[in-house]
Amino acid sequence: MLSPKEKNEIIKKFRTHKDDTGSPEVQIAILTEEIARVQEHLQIHKKDNHSRRGLLKMVGNRRRLLRFLKNEDEKRYLKIADKLKIKIVEAEKPSVKGKLKSEEVKS
Repeated sequence: MLSPKEKNEIIKKFRTHKDDTGSPEVQIAILTEEIARVQEHLQIHKKDNHSRRGLLKMVGNRRRLLRFLKNEDEKRYLKIADKLKIKIVEAEKPSVKGKLKSEEVKS
């Protein structure tokens, strides 16, 4: 959990305008910091499944925010991914029958 001071520092660093506190960039940056902290915690406490579940929820939430930002404005998406050093992975989408498009080409 981030302290209010740490959260304000992240908001100042990633805000898009003076009064910005809830833009996707700010939310993604806060989630990234919280994810890093939970990962450190799980390195020490390997059997803490409650925290592991919280981590998975945060990762899913960040993934949704990143997808939203990519669909809205790809420049902002690439900028935040570069700033936070988040890997950009393009997943293949399944076709109608459930096979990957690359498998259909081989047939």
